[in-house]
Amino acid sequence: MTTTVNVHEAKTQLSKLLAEVEAGDDVVIARRGKPVARLIRFERKKRPPLGWLQLPGPPIDPSVFDPMTDDELREWGLI
Repeated sequence: MTTTVNVHEAKTQLSKLLAEVEAGDDVVIARRGKPVARLIRFERKKRPPLGWLQLPGPPIDPSVFDPMTDDELREWGLI
């Protein structure tokens, strides 16, 4: 349903008009009987699920998560 109100009425009844918009109605604000603006419900976008971003290139070899060998640790100066 669409409700049409003049500017003065919109100023004095803004809370009521916002409740109507939240309920799914549209509100048209008019100046001297001519439509100027329309209040509509704001739809929030849902966040994309985690993992939606894919890395470019080939998949990572699972062996990169294996523990380092003693030789590799020495090369990195960790032992």
